[in-house]
Amino acid sequence: MSERKIIEGQLSKKITEIQALEEKVKSARVYVRALEDILKELDKSATATPGSVESDVSMRRGSSVDQARAVILERGAPIHIDDLLEALGREVTRETKASLTGSLAAYVRREEVFTRPAPSTFGLIELGHFEIADEPNEPPGAFGGGQEDDEIPF
Repeated sequence: MSERKIIEGQLSKKITEIQALEEKVKSARVYVRALEDILKELDKSATATPGSVESDVSMRRGSSVDQARAVILERGAPIHIDDLLEALGREVTRETKASLTGSLAAYVRREEVFTRPAPSTFGLIELGHFEIADEPNEPPGAFGGGQEDDEIPF
């Protein structure tokens, strides 16, 4: 064999060896990043205080969602969207209701921070607001009764 072919063979083996080593380094870097992420999460959970919003939930301080959370925390009970808007000092219109309901519903769907224990009513997971107690599931006693068909005024 010629010297050229011998050197080309050695070069080819080294290139293959380098590629294998680069793959190992790449895998090792991914593993290191995963371990670093785990450490960050452990640090976050160690510094989280009871009753605070979970550290991995992004909620802008001072936003309407943050203000809604504060109102519900203050009252300690689930609150209807109309009452929530009034407590926030906002006008109760179709647009404001739709806007805040949509924002809070996004958290409800992800099962983060807020719950919806009743239609148009929001509570907090951290306070255990999953159902509204003392709500009757029946119509009022006089519902459907009282007047005869011929007594209905037109």
